Amino acid sequence: MENQAYTKGKNLLVTRRDLLKQTGMLSAVAAAAPLSLSAATLMEPGTQPHPMSSGTPTDNLYTSIGVRPILNARGTFTIISGSQSLPEVKQAMFEASQYYVQMDELMAAVGAEIATHMGAPSAIVTTGCEAAIAAATVACICGTDPERAQAMPYIKARNQVIIPKYSRNPYDFGVRMSGPEIVEIETEEEFRAKIGEHTAMIYLLSGPRAFQEPLSIKSVCAIAKEKNIPVFVDAAAEEPIVPNIHLAAGATFVGYSGGKCMRGPQAAGVLLGPKDLCAAAFWNAAPHHNWGRALKVGKEEAMGMLAAVRMWYKRDHEAEQKQWLEWDNYIADAVKDIPSVTTEIHMPDEDLSNRAPTLSIHWDAAKAGITGTELVEKLDQGTPRILAAGGHGSRPDKMASSLGIMPYMMQPGDYKIVAETISKYLRNPGHYDNPPVYTGPTANLAGTWNVTINYVRGLGEQQFILQQDGSTLSGEQKGEIFNAVFHGKVDADHVMLASVMPANGYQVPFVFTGVVTGSHFSGDVKLGEYGAATFTATKA
Repeated sequence: MENQAYTKGKNLLVTRRDLLKQTGMLSAVAAAAPLSLSAATLMEPGTQPHPMSSGTPTDNLYTSIGVRPILNARGTFTIISGSQSLPEVKQAMFEASQYYVQMDELMAAVGAEIATHMGAPSAIVTTGCEAAIAAATVACICGTDPERAQAMPYIKARNQVIIPKYSRNPYDFGVRMSGPEIVEIETEEEFRAKIGEHTAMIYLLSGPRAFQEPLSIKSVCAIAKEKNIPVFVDAAAEEPIVPNIHLAAGATFVGYSGGKCMRGPQAAGVLLGPKDLCAAAFWNAAPHHNWGRALKVGKEEAMGMLAAVRMWYKRDHEAEQKQWLEWDNYIADAVKDIPSVTTEIHMPDEDLSNRAPTLSIHWDAAKAGITGTELVEKLDQGTPRILAAGGHGSRPDKMASSLGIMPYMMQPGDYKIVAETISKYLRNPGHYDNPPVYTGPTANLAGTWNVTINYVRGLGEQQFILQQDGSTLSGEQKGEIFNAVFHGKVDADHVMLASVMPANGYQVPFVFTGVVTGSHFSGDVKLGEYGAATFTATKA
């Protein structure tokens, strides 16, 4: 349903389409109309002071709505809101919000300066690296042909994107969003056989492996150049060093996240590439009425991203690495005298992503009284709420425990809080019981089960084909679209079945836990990042 507005005193319906048609007229009228008192006051210089934070760690705008803020000792993960934007970024976004601008003009100007800083022919700001992938893909499929753009995603002349199998990952969803056929390759011979007139683009995930594989970035780009096919390199979390190593290797596009190491707006990214293709990527996205209309970059994100790029090439990165190492050592010193505790620091390697020294704390949970997984949960549930970079160890048979600390996104002073809190919990962990031991005859799970999964929205119908050897379970999980292999166990009438289901280059985890009663089996499903569900199963 279109937005509706009514003129004062006249019951005249104005639709959004009408407004689009009348944009020029309305702009002229608005320019000539006198400002209201409130609007004029808002625009007076000096009447808009920079917003100041009035909150505290325990009383702030998040706690007021029941959300618990996090002390981030884990790293740059979108699920925990990425990074802390730099002060210069916050200032730029605030100032940007005070004006109106023409977005085509803004993107051209911002992109030109970003390209200069980052050593690329051209650039645009996107709503994250995933949006850069999506917009670049569509630019390669339909260019700036309005007929082809309006036919997306149903009609495509170039309807294939090639991805080496080692580069398949959850973020290549940005490629898949517009519906091209994904063509996987594993060898140069296979690559040469499959590249052709229907190939719109080639996608590569950067990382150390992408420089070591036979189908490395350099070798893929060389072959693609023979056919004049664009190559996209996904360098989302990498440091944007200059000269750009991916462009130097022959890449057409390189995509970066804005909200990771550059500490720009979380909902921003950068697409580097040739002028015509970057222009086509932006043309296919908002504010233009094409396939990517949903990929809207605001003036605040554009100017915030520019500020982050400017600052990246001014920051003292060597000093940052030294500071993070000092924080790691401080935390290690706080726990080193606890019985069985040892620590080690892993220095960053050749990977340009998440480059920071990480701390690992190891201990014997039988002596300390708390496992790594229990400590992770305790830190998450405590005040302050601390998220660590993973923990290992579980009762009763995996008591060798560890906890990871990533200083990359901690703020000054956070390291002291982390050190004090971890030390307190390792010295006074409280009491933890071993998991319950169930008694009774071992249920028979062998056979075929028809399963219904009750998702938050919708039902999934699967089939389990299980084999049983004593208390050990194995078998097949036949999903609605994909299949997986099970491993699990049965303890009296309590069952656990786990699988990792390959799905379009990604993996969906399933952990079924429940109780068997005769030919019926029901319980809960944990789905990792996809949440949780319940299930019921009946033996066929």
